[in-house]
Amino acid sequence: MANKIDRVPVREQDPKVRATNFEEVCYGYNEQEAMLEASRCLNCRRPGCMMACPVSVKIPAFIEKVAAGEFEEAGRIIAMDSSLPAICGRVCPQESQCEGSCILGMKGQPVAIGKLERFVADWSRENGVFYSDKEAPNGKKVAVVGSGPAGLACASDLAKWGYDVTIFESLHKPGGVLQYGIPEFRLPKDKVVGDEIGKLKRLGIKIETNVIVGRTITIDQLIGEEGFSAVFVGSGAGLPKFMNIPGENLNGVFSANEFLTRNNLMKAYSAESDTPIYAGHKAVVVGGGNVAMDAARTALRLGAEVTIVYRRTEKELPARAEEVHHAKEEGIEFRMLSNPVEILGDEKGWVRAIRCQQMELGAPDASGRRSPVAVEGALFDIETDVVIMSLGTSPNPLIAGTTPGLEVDRRGCIVASADGATSKEYVYAGGDAVTGAATVILAMGAGRKAARAIDEKLKK
Repeated sequence: MANKIDRVPVREQDPKVRATNFEEVCYGYNEQEAMLEASRCLNCRRPGCMMACPVSVKIPAFIEKVAAGEFEEAGRIIAMDSSLPAICGRVCPQESQCEGSCILGMKGQPVAIGKLERFVADWSRENGVFYSDKEAPNGKKVAVVGSGPAGLACASDLAKWGYDVTIFESLHKPGGVLQYGIPEFRLPKDKVVGDEIGKLKRLGIKIETNVIVGRTITIDQLIGEEGFSAVFVGSGAGLPKFMNIPGENLNGVFSANEFLTRNNLMKAYSAESDTPIYAGHKAVVVGGGNVAMDAARTALRLGAEVTIVYRRTEKELPARAEEVHHAKEEGIEFRMLSNPVEILGDEKGWVRAIRCQQMELGAPDASGRRSPVAVEGALFDIETDVVIMSLGTSPNPLIAGTTPGLEVDRRGCIVASADGATSKEYVYAGGDAVTGAATVILAMGAGRKAARAIDEKLKK
């Protein structure tokens, strides 16, 4: 029986070795491993995995092709619904989505859907296979603001349907959070991100970098003067949050957003970089999400001893279990039930320690998680020369502030319906600009829904 086969483990770099380099941690499956793992799939009549996928990839169908060794056809099936399979296969939280709904996971280990998707995408790239089904041009132009996962997914679908699509990106490289947020050791930039974006360009999508919508040009100008029939805003959430505690203005305090952008986009980890960054001898990362893990593992590779402080227990860590596991393997220390209250500096204005309050879990909060409460009198210091704040991000207010009639909520997120329609006609939005910081695949799902809504609107 297929479900009697143990899940095929994936090969990885040795923790001690990878902690010193920025090469990809996971090697992925080879053909034999992929076919064996795919053979575990039960091909359910009502596939929960597919229903749990935000972009509705036909998971059992592509896995069936992998099991048969028909890798090109597997890639063709994935391409019907996902424009970024090599990326999704690496960074999606499969354990809480497709794999979390796999029936094999009820009594054992689910099918490694993410690793199989990655295998198919990598095989397609390495064998020069390009899936390019595209309708004839329809003469209509659509602008996409932001080249992150939401914008790329929206642009991809629209281009396939015959629209003339231009993406406007504020940075000098396209990719959004895929380019600046996720480290090289999790998501190789040239080999994976660059290749995926290159495929979209082959669909005819134009990408203009160094264009700040709201400064270089406004949304009203895109529609009124540049001839675009609709605009999709997928500008993400890149505005970092801080704790507003004493000492946050000391030298050596970074937001995770800045720390990762300097390293990922500007290659600060390289000896040849023009924009090096100081990681210190000891670094403390505040937060427990995937971004915190990325920042901590990056600081480790830059030579620092790293401690993660988080105000709840390990059970409540929002980061993927795989990322926490990798961080621990690499030697990163976790201090749970710890909440910073002050950053202490030396006489020259540099960080020397972070003071934390010991916490304990009390009653559940509004989200259902038990709220951390302070243990009276229990303060302690952690010696450090760098503090990286990873407390989440919010949308930059620039676009909303320069687009009359575009409604935002109290968090500064653009208000949009389920299909991405905003309060301004012919302007759609999705991804982190609407929801606040979330996952790559959820942003892609929002981009696809908006693309369908734009298509229906412009066909009327």
